Amino acid sequence: MKIVIAGGRGHIGTMLAVHWTRAGHEVIVLTRSTAHPARESAPLPKHGANLELHVDRSEPPSPPCGRRTQVEDREIPKGGSLAGERSPASAASRSHWRTSQRPTGAGGLKETRPCLWRERQWDGATPGPWVEAFEGADVCVNLAGRSVDCRYNAANRKEIIDSRVRSTAVLNQVFSGMMAPPRVWLNASTATIYSHSLTRDMDEASGEIAVADPRLPDTWNFSTGVARAWEEALFAPCLSRTRKVALRTSLFFSPQRGSVFEVFSRLVRLGLGGAQGNGKQYVSWIHESDYARALDLLIAREDISGPVNVTAPHPLPNREFMRLLRKAWGMPLGIPAPAWVIESAALLLRTESELVLKSRRVVPQRLQQAGFQFEYPDWEAAAADLVRRWRDKVMEQPRE
Repeated sequence: MKIVIAGGRGHIGTMLAVHWTRAGHEVIVLTRSTAHPARESAPLPKHGANLELHVDRSEPPSPPCGRRTQVEDREIPKGGSLAGERSPASAASRSHWRTSQRPTGAGGLKETRPCLWRERQWDGATPGPWVEAFEGADVCVNLAGRSVDCRYNAANRKEIIDSRVRSTAVLNQVFSGMMAPPRVWLNASTATIYSHSLTRDMDEASGEIAVADPRLPDTWNFSTGVARAWEEALFAPCLSRTRKVALRTSLFFSPQRGSVFEVFSRLVRLGLGGAQGNGKQYVSWIHESDYARALDLLIAREDISGPVNVTAPHPLPNREFMRLLRKAWGMPLGIPAPAWVIESAALLLRTESELVLKSRRVVPQRLQQAGFQFEYPDWEAAAADLVRRWRDKVMEQPRE
């Protein structure tokens, strides 16, 4: 199967690229980054090669194709082997294999390992040479969107909404003109689309879609407005040959540098992992393993289209969420942060308090109705696994 991941250079996209290349699928990542020059593809390693990234900031040796590339700070889980070996793409594709390095002994020698997926540049707004990536593609996963971890000033607001709506609109434009577009399109969305709720679960059938409310903070109304516009851009044009799914995703947890998990864990390890705000707001979350498996199901199930909540089945109050994370880290106590402290810290850190203080009580009704079995349905087990893997892998890697 050929899968194209648009906007796939973040934590979720990298995890999915590893997950699907291991399963033997051909993966192409579309990225706006220019960190890697386009280059010819290189042969893949033989079966059984581990995918592993050990961050090294020194100048790498020439990769197998004979040109240089920079090492990216991206964790590639190890263990297991590829389900199938792919033929290298033609040089005309102007794509490249990502490479990584690791020390191999006392001499400081390093081994270069291909990461097995190709990248092509796109602007996320207008058709261009990147359209060729979708020739023969079975699946499109669009994750494009500027990070919301910023202050919602005018410039950032424009970039947040444009990066989501324009990328979605241009894919609709491209697919509408293709004789054989991808048969399924999974497009990122957000659980923030639902109203703030402390008392009722929000599922796809009966969940209350948030609308602008003058009683709420302007930043909250902005976030829900972005979510509605994002999904409208996806579903407005009907593509008869492409099944569309909006991934209403909650907080995504993986043990990687720069991830949401690292942010919460740093607070806990500094003794600041108490309740945030009044601690009553609900936290919806999903473990990376369940996220990948949920997308596998959505690709396979031809009868599922429309919005799908991609979240664990048991959201919990922030106070309990932080208590269980402290337990996983072996930190019995944590100083709480009242709302005014959260607001002040958000201003200092150039982010928004809405990311913490809004209650997201979202449940995955459609996934469960489809028979999806969560590996980590409860936060306690998920937190324990994430902490263990962080200690095993990430803490051993030096920062830049």
